[in-house]
Amino acid sequence: MTPSDRAVYRRTITGFSNPLVKFLRSLREKKHRKREQRFLAEGLRLLTDARECGIVPEMLVMAIGRDPHPLLDALEQAVAEAGGDIVEMDEEILAKVTGKDNPQAVAGVFAEFDTRIANLDRASAPIWLVAQALRDPGNLGTMLRTGDAVGAGGLILLDDCADPFSVEAVRASMGAIFTQKIAIARWDEFQDWLRAGDGQLVAASLRDPTDYRQAPYAAPCFLMVGNESQGLPQAYEEACDLRVTIPMRGRADSLNAAVAGAVLAYEALAHLDGPHRQDGN
Repeated sequence: MTPSDRAVYRRTITGFSNPLVKFLRSLREKKHRKREQRFLAEGLRLLTDARECGIVPEMLVMAIGRDPHPLLDALEQAVAEAGGDIVEMDEEILAKVTGKDNPQAVAGVFAEFDTRIANLDRASAPIWLVAQALRDPGNLGTMLRTGDAVGAGGLILLDDCADPFSVEAVRASMGAIFTQKIAIARWDEFQDWLRAGDGQLVAASLRDPTDYRQAPYAAPCFLMVGNESQGLPQAYEEACDLRVTIPMRGRADSLNAAVAGAVLAYEALAHLDGPHRQDGN
């Protein structure tokens, strides 16, 4: 039976002990998200972005007594047409679900996306972002948002990164989790995939680097940043086609990982789109 064949199941929950409330709260923990292969997203704007990308939540959760809004009406209709579930609950219960004292009036449960790197189409975009051992979900969400802003194909997460489907990462992405492809891989798997086709691997580095403004970027360009505190392992940097540095003119010796990724992404985009464009062939 497909989702569209199911009747819409609409219900109202008024008790904290309801099993569905416990299920929804469990999605704030990684082990439960992996078991259920589901994640939680909150906010009308974010869920509208998902709908506009053709992605509809399997379950729409709304606060009782919420203010009417045409975007919410459109979202509710889309969920109903897809055969999803619609649940209403007191605002206090919704706060328990989202972990926020002042939750937005709507949240959704989505199936996790396919994150196999083999399914990426590297030719679909000139720029891809790559993060190694990125631990802060806020940084991860910001990188997704940057990728959306520059028209990147997506974000490739290497080794032990934060979970892109955590509530914090989804919230920080500002909807970009629905517009960007996400792949999760170990370093060796990524290298094998990358070298099986076209692709220039660029690292933010201090090891024999080129100034990021003068670097010969080539599409498809994979821009890699490392762990927030340790940076990239030396072996990873040595495997890159190009190493670049961003000058520091103050006392700081480095930029936040997500900020560095954004700076490099816009510079690479300017080169690939501009008069100094390099062919990857």
